[in-house]
Amino acid sequence: ARSIARALEREFVRISLGGVRDEAEIRGHRRTYVGALPGRIIQGMKTAGTVNPVFLLDEIDKLASDFRGDPASALLEVLDPNQNDKFSDHYVEETYDLSDVMFITTANSTHTIPRPLLDRMEVISISGYTEIEKLKIMQGYLLPKQLEEHGLGKDKLQVNEEAMLKIIRQYTREAGVRNLNREAANICRKAAKLIVSGEKKKVLVTPKTVEALLGKPRHRYGLAEKEDQVGTVTGLAWTETGGDTLNVEVSILPGKGKLTLTGQLGDVMKESAQAAFSYIRSRASEWNIDAEFHEKNDVHIHVPEGAIPKDGPSAGITMATALVSALSGIPIRKEVGMTGEITLRGRVLPIGGLKEKSLSAHRAGLTTIILPKENEKDIDDIPESVRNELKFIPVEHMDEVL
Repeated sequence: ARSIARALEREFVRISLGGVRDEAEIRGHRRTYVGALPGRIIQGMKTAGTVNPVFLLDEIDKLASDFRGDPASALLEVLDPNQNDKFSDHYVEETYDLSDVMFITTANSTHTIPRPLLDRMEVISISGYTEIEKLKIMQGYLLPKQLEEHGLGKDKLQVNEEAMLKIIRQYTREAGVRNLNREAANICRKAAKLIVSGEKKKVLVTPKTVEALLGKPRHRYGLAEKEDQVGTVTGLAWTETGGDTLNVEVSILPGKGKLTLTGQLGDVMKESAQAAFSYIRSRASEWNIDAEFHEKNDVHIHVPEGAIPKDGPSAGITMATALVSALSGIPIRKEVGMTGEITLRGRVLPIGGLKEKSLSAHRAGLTTIILPKENEKDIDDIPESVRNELKFIPVEHMDEVL
């Protein structure tokens, strides 16, 4: 928001709404009360000194309400362009024109924002930073800032690109860069100690020396399988912290047709597995699979890393492919990753987060991605350096996947 104000050459004002539960914080107090003050909107305008600042309302999703009123309702007048030219503050007792102000609000989630208030805003969803973006931020901003704060020159501490990538992948897991900034500070402190104690005159951080400075890696990331396997398919998942690969494993056991799903799957993902299972049953003869396999065998579908909750429909074609592979004995190519929702008739429906999923596939060493035809338009959002190294295969039906 500060950068927007700088670009527009306007003044910038910020107020935090986290935990605000008193309507008077927005509209002000009436002058009859001792210690009465104008509301924070009028105070912000006074601080700006202009009628058209960029006004940031931070953490609007964390507003509260109690017996003193509902500040979210008071904000309806502030954010409604048809009303805010006559904004009323109890302290000023005169209408104030806010129509020239550019209001920007921030929120981690829209679920807690009252619907009437949300209707008065244009919602712009901003995805988390990609791995490449985090690398550039660390090179151009975080590390130079920490070097300056710790009194280290560039000639005293150098961190190569491979070491930065290792820190991003194995020591942080986040949408932003707060923890990455902390790790940069940790490296600077350790380096400063080594230099001050006389152990070293200069510290060069490489992937091999990262563990000596930051300890053992805290996170792992998915990698492509080393060989083609039967009943194991690499899927692509999207989380709040970015994309990741997701292996789906299927095992066929003697039994009476029981379908077991494990790996802490959510309801939507379980329904995707059921849809994939029903689709395979309806088309079994076309893939030389015993049409009565479900009467003689139990099927177990497992998604590893069972401690991590998983949900969403985008693993539909992944589970269907793993089922066909396990039942037919045909191995799946190790360099292929896939994502897409499946219907009972085998249609492949669009998914979200293709950019993040593609970056995770590239990081894992995959070379081919199977995606829904309707997501073909999203390929342009993927960085060119990654796009050039991946082969994208758009599909409309499960038959094309197999």
